[in-house]
Amino acid sequence: MELIKMEEIKKDYFLGKTVVHALRGVDLIIDKGEFVAIWGPSGSGKTTLLNLIGTIDEASSGRLFIKGEEVKKLSDDRRTEFRNRSIGFIFQGFNLIPVLSALENVMLPLEIMGTPHFNVRETALKRLDEVGLSDFVEHLPDKLSGGQRQRVAIARALVTNPNLVIADEPTANLDSETSHKIIELMRGLNENEKTTFIFSTHDPRLLDQVERLVRLEDGRILNGGNEK
Repeated sequence: MELIKMEEIKKDYFLGKTVVHALRGVDLIIDKGEFVAIWGPSGSGKTTLLNLIGTIDEASSGRLFIKGEEVKKLSDDRRTEFRNRSIGFIFQGFNLIPVLSALENVMLPLEIMGTPHFNVRETALKRLDEVGLSDFVEHLPDKLSGGQRQRVAIARALVTNPNLVIADEPTANLDSETSHKIIELMRGLNENEKTTFIFSTHDPRLLDQVERLVRLEDGRILNGGNEK
C-alpha cells in the first residue's frame, strides 16, 4: 500500500539572485511499513526531501501524495493535524524546548493531541526508558550531552506511536552501543507495529539495517527510487 508518492518533485531556493535547485524532478514511492534510508553526499537534497514528505516545506512544482491525498490541496489545519497525529520527527538539531525537562519535552506531543494526563506521563517515561534516559528525565536540555539530547528527540518522535517517522541523521550523535539499541528499538516498531521509517543518514550502522537504500545526488535519485 502506497504511503508516499512523489511525482516530478522540484524544489528551488532563492538566495538573492542565485537559484539553488535542491531537488530536480524526484519520483519516489514509499509503501506503508518500509524501512528506508535516503543517502548521498552533503548538499544532495536529503533534508529537503524529508521536509517535503513531512509537510514542513512545499515543493516548487510536482505532486506529493500522502495516503492518497495530494498535499497541496490540504488546508493548513488538515496538514497540521496530519503532522501532529501521524508523523514523528527526529531533527538533526534536536529542536528541544530549552525551558522544559527531558520528560516534559517528550510529553508535549501527547499533550497537544489531548491525551489524558495520567497516560501522558506514563507513556513518556516508557519511551525515555527505552532510549536509556530513565535517570535523566528531570534534566533540562542544556544539562544533557549531545547524545542524550538526541535520545530525548528520538523518544519524543516515537511517543505518539506515529504511522511514519522521519529522521534526519538519527544516530549521528550516538556512541556505538546506544546507536545499536536505538536501531533495535526502531526496527522493532517497524516489524511489530508496521511503523514506516524514512531516514537520511551517512551512518553505516544504520545503512546495514535498512531494507531499501535510495541514493540521492545533486537533487536527483540515482537508484532505489520507484523501481525499488
